[in-house]
Amino acid sequence: MITEDPIRWSVKDRYGSEIYLTHERWQHIIEPINHPEMTDFEDHLRATIRQGQRKQDGLNPQKYRYSLAFDDLVEDNTHIVAIVLFRFRVGQAGELLPNNFIVTAYQKEVW
Repeated sequence: MITEDPIRWSVKDRYGSEIYLTHERWQHIIEPINHPEMTDFEDHLRATIRQGQRKQDGLNPQKYRYSLAFDDLVEDNTHIVAIVLFRFRVGQAGELLPNNFIVTAYQKEVW
């Protein structure tokens, strides 16, 4: 039985951390009740992870907010924001490996 890889893509951020997006999270992001405006901006999301500013959440140290400005977003939005969780998984040899993934992403107007 062949199963589809759950990871849609992965990139390194400006700090060298590997971050991935799953097919499931992408579908969640672009659902009509969530952030359908992101449908045509997946490449912008990649760029946000690669080049954007990163800020650690004050209450959850495993949670980071990435943001990057663009001039071609919908409505009056100026930035793409991505929420990333930095976690670990256990490798085959029992070692801890990074497991950093995008939880959600959206567009926002930032002044």
